[in-house]
Amino acid sequence: MKDKTATVTRVIKVDQLARVEGEGALYVRIRNDVVSDVKFRIFEPPRLFEAFLRGRAYSEAPDITARICGICPVAYQMSAVHAMEHALGVSVTGALRDLRRLLYCGEWIESHALHIYMLHAPDFLGYPDVIQMAKDHPETVKQALQLKKIGNEIVRLLGGREIHPINVRVGGFYHLPALADLHRLREQLQWALDVALETVRWTAALPFPDMEYDYEFVALHHPDEYPLNEGRLVSSRGLNIAIDEYEKHFAEEHIAHSTALHSDLKGHGAYFVGPLARYNLNFEQLSLTAKDAAHAAGLPTFCLNPFKSIIVRAVETVYACEHAIEIINAYEPPPRPAVDVQPRAGIGYGASEAPRGTLYHRYRLDDRGMILDAKIVPPTSQNQKIIEDDLRRFVSANHHLADAELTTRCEQVIRNYDPCISCSTHFLRLHIERE
Repeated sequence: MKDKTATVTRVIKVDQLARVEGEGALYVRIRNDVVSDVKFRIFEPPRLFEAFLRGRAYSEAPDITARICGICPVAYQMSAVHAMEHALGVSVTGALRDLRRLLYCGEWIESHALHIYMLHAPDFLGYPDVIQMAKDHPETVKQALQLKKIGNEIVRLLGGREIHPINVRVGGFYHLPALADLHRLREQLQWALDVALETVRWTAALPFPDMEYDYEFVALHHPDEYPLNEGRLVSSRGLNIAIDEYEKHFAEEHIAHSTALHSDLKGHGAYFVGPLARYNLNFEQLSLTAKDAAHAAGLPTFCLNPFKSIIVRAVETVYACEHAIEIINAYEPPPRPAVDVQPRAGIGYGASEAPRGTLYHRYRLDDRGMILDAKIVPPTSQNQKIIEDDLRRFVSANHHLADAELTTRCEQVIRNYDPCISCSTHFLRLHIERE
C-alpha cells in the first residue's frame, strides 16, 4: 500500500536552454506540489568588458562595447556614446540624431523578427525548433528571414557592417549614408511594414496561457517619441528619474547560481524591462498605425500577460518600420558627419532601449578622456529575478502537467523575455530527476 504521507519531490532540470542567445540552464524543484526552489542559471564565464574598457580612450568605447553582442550591438554603442557625450558635454541633434534612431530601428527590426519567428513561435505552435516549423510553414519562415535581412541592411548601411558595426562615433558618425542608398532602403521598408502588420495579426492568433501578474515595469520614457535612445527612467509604480540617478535607485548583487548579477529596484525588489514594459509605459508615443494594429489584435493598452510580449514585439516592429520610413523621407544630409568633441574629466551616464529592454552605461574619464572605470547593466541581468518569479508562479499553477510538458512550458516562460545571455544559441540537453 502506498504511503500517503511520503514526501514526493519532482525536479525539472534543463542543462542547456535552447532558442535563447547564449548558455543558460533551468532548475525547478517541486515538493509535495509546492515549488520549493527555482533557479534560472547563467553559467557562462564573466566576459570582463568593463575591465577591458579601463585605460582605453573614450573614442574606443562604441567599438569595444559593440562586441558584447552580435544581435544588439547598436544598443551597446548607443548607450556608450550617450554616456560619453554626457561626460564630455556634447549634444547631438537634428539629422545626426535622426540617423541614430534609424540605426536603432534596424536593430529592433532584425532582432524582433529573429525572436518572433525563429526563437519564440515554435513554442506556441508545438515545434522543437524553427527548422521543423519551416517544413510546415516554409513561406512564413522565408518572409521572416527577409524581414530580418532588411533590418540588417539598415545596420549595414549606417553602421558599416551588419555585425558589430563600426561607423558610430562619439559626436555622430564617421561616414554619412548616400541619399540614393536611403531611398532604395525606403522601398524595402514599405514591404517590411506590410509584413510587420501581418505579423501582428499572426501573433495575435497564437494560443496564450492565462497568466497575468502585477509587475513593476521599468523603461525609458520620452514625451514626444517612443523611446529608443533618450528619455527619463520611469516605472509603473511611480519612479521618474533622470538617467544619472540610476544607481541611486537600482542595485546589483551576486547570486551563487548565476555569473550575471541580479538587479533590484531598491525598496521594491524585482522589476520588468523589455518590450512589454516599453509598450505599457509609452503606448501613447506609438505611431497611429502601431496603435491601430495593437487594438485590432485585441491587445490592451496596458498588458500584464508576459506570453503576449510576442505580439508587442510585432507592434514595435510596425513602429520601427514606419519610423524608419519617416526618418528617410525627412532626411537632409547635415554638413558634417559628427560634431566636435574635446576630452575632459567627468562622469557620463547613458541608457537606451535595447530590443530586450533598458541598457545602462556609466563611465568615469580623466582629463585626457581615458576611461578610469565603467559600469554596464544589460537588460537580461535586470530581468533574471522576474524570470525566476514567473517560473515559480507558472509551475505553482501548472505542476499537474507531466514532466515533458512542464519543462517545455517553463522554457517558454524564459523565452518570453528573449534573454540574451551572450551571442550564441545552443541546442537542448534535458535531464529530469524524480525522487
